[in-house]
Amino acid sequence: MNILNKVVFKLCLRMASDHQKAYVYARYLGVKIGTNARITGNVTFGSEPYLIEIGNNVTITQEVKFNTHDGGVGVLRQKHPGLNVFGKIRIGSNVFIGAAAQIMLGVTVGNNVVIGAGSIVTKDIPDNVVAAGIPARVVKTIDEYEKQSLERGVLISAGSEAERRNAVERAVREKRA
Repeated sequence: MNILNKVVFKLCLRMASDHQKAYVYARYLGVKIGTNARITGNVTFGSEPYLIEIGNNVTITQEVKFNTHDGGVGVLRQKHPGLNVFGKIRIGSNVFIGAAAQIMLGVTVGNNVVIGAGSIVTKDIPDNVVAAGIPARVVKTIDEYEKQSLERGVLISAGSEAERRNAVERAVREKRA
């Protein structure tokens, strides 16, 4: 990495809001990221971040890990010196990846997908689904998830922090009643 890239990175990082810092850092590492991506908390992009492609309108939450290589082949290196196994990771657009999920090498996650917290994604996930578990599997369609969310959830329009808090507390009280 040359000095100009480091200077530009540091300037971008300094000008970025707290929510943008992880995005700026990911791009600096070589992750290809679309527009309106949100990265929160400590996200690990593995040792080959340049093998990761992330679409538009993606949210990646805390402690998510992207694994672009199979480190287990280290036990085979006496017999096969220099052996490495790598794979790209592709995340489609309009995707939410829950806390502490792991995305393994060679996986493609489709568009309009929710990955449940703590899931380990070892195989491709198609468009328009919710996937969860270890290993992750499709648990419902995005249409089923939408219907369930509308039944369970509340619509809160943006306002000040205090207004939002009051609306959330009121909604929770009403849901319990």
